[in-house]
This record gives sequence, structure tokens and C-alpha cells, in this order.
Amino acid sequence: MASDIRTGRNQAHRLKRFRDEGLKPVISGAGGGEMADQAVLDCGWGRLLFAQTFAEAEPLIEALRAEGPDCRDIAFYVRNPHVLLASAPQEVFLDPSHSFRLDLGTYRPSRRQPRGFVVRRLSSEHDAEEINRIYAARKMVQARPGFIWSRRDDRSLTYLVAEDATTGQVIGTVTGVNHDRAFNDPDRGSSLWCLAVDPQAAQPGIGEALVRRLAEHFSTQGLASMDLSVMHDNDQAIALYEKLGFRRVSFFGVKRKNPINESLFVGPAEADGLNPYGQIIVAEARRRGIQTDVIDAEGGLFRLTWGGRSIRCRESLSELTSAVALSICDDKRLTRRIVEQAGVTTPERIDANDPDALRDALTRHDALVVKPARGEQGKGVFVGLKTLEDVAAAIEAARVQCPEVLVEQQVQGDDLRLVVIDFKVVAAALRRPPRVVGDGRSTLRALIEHQSRRREAATGGESKIPIDGETRRTLAEAGYGLDDIAPEGAEIQVRKAANLHLGGTIHDVTDEVHPALIRAAIAAARAIDISVTGIDLMVRSPREPDYAFIEANERPGLANHEPQPTAERFIDLLFPLSQSPAARAFHANG
Repeated sequence: MASDIRTGRNQAHRLKRFRDEGLKPVISGAGGGEMADQAVLDCGWGRLLFAQTFAEAEPLIEALRAEGPDCRDIAFYVRNPHVLLASAPQEVFLDPSHSFRLDLGTYRPSRRQPRGFVVRRLSSEHDAEEINRIYAARKMVQARPGFIWSRRDDRSLTYLVAEDATTGQVIGTVTGVNHDRAFNDPDRGSSLWCLAVDPQAAQPGIGEALVRRLAEHFSTQGLASMDLSVMHDNDQAIALYEKLGFRRVSFFGVKRKNPINESLFVGPAEADGLNPYGQIIVAEARRRGIQTDVIDAEGGLFRLTWGGRSIRCRESLSELTSAVALSICDDKRLTRRIVEQAGVTTPERIDANDPDALRDALTRHDALVVKPARGEQGKGVFVGLKTLEDVAAAIEAARVQCPEVLVEQQVQGDDLRLVVIDFKVVAAALRRPPRVVGDGRSTLRALIEHQSRRREAATGGESKIPIDGETRRTLAEAGYGLDDIAPEGAEIQVRKAANLHLGGTIHDVTDEVHPALIRAAIAAARAIDISVTGIDLMVRSPREPDYAFIEANERPGLANHEPQPTAERFIDLLFPLSQSPAARAFHANG
């Protein structure tokens, strides 16, 4: 067996434990062998310790102590957690998760088939890499490099992925464990782990389809049940499991008190109340031993103190950014002029108060963009305007945000955000407008609401798709209304702007960016003289040199670019001596 299963010889103790707990003392499982003692299954991100195969607490504690670095081991099926915790109260804690069970004997598959994606088995090394990418995007512990692909033929582990039917991209994953094959489980059980959907995916029902496919897979193998563990406050996931027929059961999980699990056993962190953009910075500061004081959580304001130096920050905006640099970024008209003088390419600007100039621009360009001179989070920005009437209406709407309005040529391509810290590009990502994929049965309103809930859950409430005039206009241009049912597989853009706060998605391309784009971003940052900024360019491809400068953001959301080390480089800038000597030498040479 390819799994890491360790077997002992403690049958008498096991039988006694089964009698004490009122369980049927069955020895032989479906595989015809004796149930393993002290069964431990390596899953790459950590190990599953099947507590029902440990006769006493001490061997289970010893197994937990063998946890590897950067791993999360889980002792599952603990029936008497108070006994286990009393054995090592300083080392282990009770996982705040609920356990659920699906009876595979009574489970009935859905007649509805997935729309816009397919669910299949792991089939390539690329699939394995994509699974880890999704884990990282959902802030889950990743499996060791090469582990998932190396276990593709493991009879105990099953990896399923959801694949976008159009692009072929992996957009979801789930892992199943066959207990009968893992340790000759007399109850013929199984369990579900690591259900994760790409937060950028547009299709509805991905998680449900993955759970159903795994349940059907284990049912065909003659297994009796499928269990899972879910955080007690994950209401969205719990609602899905209950919809599918799972019921609560009295099994518990126990984990080690390690840095990965810290938020689960130390209680609410000091950074609680901050949005994700503040939390990521405060967490990195605390990791380095830097004192953190949250001044105003709602406003994202906190103070960092270390080595006699104290700096106030509002998310990624710190006291190192001058008032002059801030004022340049705040006025998009001034930003354009400053970066143009530095040789950075900008789109043509049209006088918003000259109807003749606007009419002429519409004949020369495919579309125009209207945006307030001052503003953030995409408010008052209108993209893809093709008629003088639409431009005039957009100008009036934008003036609600700011009396001064910019009208520019719309450059075709993708919105590329480059995060520049200390005049080095540390992350780059394509930002795309929100879209939904029709399933042939749901209204566009329902699809948008579903996608908005997914974006909101993935970003800690920072991203959602508003159903407003801009959304209605975008749908109307595509020939749809909110209450129309889109054809199965139809990909429909629901807003023109790619702003993340308004439901846009982000796709990391840090390793692909053309050097010319990096040079342009650094030149813009130096022209403004700002040490932390998000430079937005419109590009045909991140691998090509052509671009047009859009704007500079003085407070870029660093959390949007995980797993790139944006928070680490931000703290390096503020407190360079807080790095380890090896890290300082590496970055100095880099």
C-alpha cells in the first residue's frame, strides 16, 4: 500500500475500547483483513490519525508529536476528547469543527449534470500543481511538492478535480479517503477532505458537484458512509452538506498547537476587526515580533513599533508615503501628467466639456472610458461607452463622485496591476471584470447573486457584484436582462470594469510579466516618488511590451496578491532590520 500506514498488535485493547464505547467489535473489514492499529495516513499537507485505531491516549499524543514542519496533522474520530486533551493540555487542542456523515446506502444522485465544467479524476502533474494553487488561493495548507501526483495510484486516496469545459482550467478539487483500504475499517467508512473551489471560478454548483461525485465513487466501492469535518462558523458549507443529506455526528478532531493552527486555539487575534488588507500586514508584523496596536479597525488604521521606531499605517499606506505623493495619486489628471513626463505611455485624453471633441473621439476609437478625477474602488467608473448619449450620462454619474471628470480612449486589453514596493515589482496580476456562466436553468440575477456570494466569501466581504445601472447596461449590450435565463455554457460579462471591490477577479502573472512592463511600473512609481503603490496598466498580454498607463493606487490591497510575498516586502521596507540576516543578504543581492 502506498499510504503511510503503521500497524501494531494491540487487538485486546482495541476490543476493550470498542466494548466500552458500545461499538460492535468487528475485526475484519471489507478487505478481509484485520483492522490496523494506530493507523496514520499521510495526505501531503499533514497526516490523518484515525483515533478509533488507537487503544489509549498516549500513543495518539506521541503520533501527534511526530507532526512534520509546515504541516497540519489531524486526529479524527476522537470520541472522548476530554481524555486526550488532559494527556497533553499544553500541546493539543480541540478543533472547533463539526463532523457530518452521509449515509451512502440511502444517498440518491442528482439528475442534474454539471453545466460549464466536468468533474474527473486527477490525470496529470499539472492537475496536481493546480490543486495546490487552489489550496493557496483559499489559504489552506498546501501538499508537499510532488506528493499529490506521486499518490495518483494510491488505493486509499482519491483526488477529483473540476475542469472548466471551455478553458480546461482546474477550478475545484476534493480529496477522498477510503477507510477500508487505508486500515481495513470494519464500518466500511470513508471521508471527504480539502473541498476547495477557485475563488475566481464563475460556474455555480462546483462544490456540490465535487461532493456528489465523490459520494457516488465511494458508493460504487461498497462503502457505507462518507464523513467530513467543517469549521463551526462556515455557514455556507454547512448549508450545502445539509442540503445533500449529511447529518451531524459526535466525532471530534484534535490538532497540535502549532503556528499554522494558532488562530484556532489562541482566540480572536489582535488584528480582528481589520479587513483582509490590514490583517495580512499585522499578521506578518506579529510573526516578526513587531508590536502592533490597532487604532481604528474600521478605518484600517494601526501602529507598528519595533527597535525604537514607530510607524502608523492605514493598510498599505504608511507614513513613508509623503503627502505630495498621496495628492498626486489622488488626482488622476495630475498622475497622468507626472508619469507622461517620465516617458510612460498613457491613453488619449478627451475634454469632457467639449461635445464636438467627444463626438470626434467616438469616431476614432472603439469606446471611451469615463471616471472621476478623484475616487477609489471603481466608484463612478464607466467603461465601454460607444455613444454620445452614454458618455454624457456617464459624465453626469461620475460627477456625483467628483466634479472633475476624465474621459479617455479605451485601450483594448486586460487590466494589469503591478505592486511596486521600494521601487521593485513584487507582484503582478491580471484583473478581469466579473462574469457568470449560464447553466440553462438559472436567471442571470440568480447567477450574479451566487457569484457575488462566492467572491464575498473568498475576500472576507471585500468583493461583491452590485446589481445596479452599470450591471443592467452591460447585460443589455449582450442582449440580456436580469431575469433572462442564459444558455448552458454561455459566458456573460456582467460589468465592464475589472475592479475587485465590484466583483472582479484577479489572476497572478508575476512570473510572466515582460521586462518593459516592469520598467514602466517602476518609472511611474519613481516619477510620483512613492515607495508603495499599485500601478495599473492596460495590456494586450502580460508577456508583451505594449501597454497604456491607467492609474496609480497609493494604498494597494496586498492581500489580493497572495501567495506573492507582498506583506513581507512591505514590512521589510518599514523595518529592514527585522529580516533575518540571510534574507537581508538575499534581497540586497537580488
